[in-house]
Amino acid sequence: MTDDILTKIEDRVLTITFNRTDKKNAITAAMYQKMADAMADANTNDDVRAILFNANGDMFTAGNDLMDFKNNPPLTEDASVSQFLKQLVLAEKPMVAAVNGLAVGVGFTMLLHCDIVYLSETAQLSAPFVDLALVPEAASSLLMPARIGHAKSAEIFMLGKRMTAAEADLHGVASNVFAPDELMPAAEKAAAMLAKRAPAAIKHTKRLMRGDKDELAARMALESKAFGAQLLSPELAEAVMAFTQKREPNFG
Repeated sequence: MTDDILTKIEDRVLTITFNRTDKKNAITAAMYQKMADAMADANTNDDVRAILFNANGDMFTAGNDLMDFKNNPPLTEDASVSQFLKQLVLAEKPMVAAVNGLAVGVGFTMLLHCDIVYLSETAQLSAPFVDLALVPEAASSLLMPARIGHAKSAEIFMLGKRMTAAEADLHGVASNVFAPDELMPAAEKAAAMLAKRAPAAIKHTKRLMRGDKDELAARMALESKAFGAQLLSPELAEAVMAFTQKREPNFG
């Protein structure tokens, strides 16, 4: 198993930590698989009553590792990234995120599935899918407009506009914003409080607030189809080449 993702269960809280600091916590297939497995276990593990996502280093995650994606495109439903996204929808336990820096792509969209999202004052959220000739995932094409409206979502998805911590707090993407040294204590306190509350009441409340899982799964399926098509497209090849060559892409 990869050490690029660290997991531990302590006081009924499963902590999942991005730990690939030398690569800005960019996520590989192996990392997705470890997170998916940990979350699947948590769903049926009575020793887990809350899940906390955090990151080592000065960045939450740079999103997908582009070369790993290019060399191992996730074109099937059993791909590790698909398993991770599925677990976001299936999760019965409350999820807390502590975002310490830049969160890119799935690092942003996964937050829409978390129940408590705490950001450092230095955090920024970015979903540059179109910049990379890709499309939104994690049902974010449904969840983001529902959360912040179509116009703001279009700026984020289509123009690649970053959202600051203050903007995320203002638009309801974040629960609260903290000074960098206060972020993890606050997130750990929230996770610990959730773990001590009546588990059935928490489960029902999360389910009622989240809404229809089938609708989320259906939107993920639509996104996955479009995402898969783009992975095989000349547009993606040009976007990746431009990224590696540090130039602007030319889409003709």
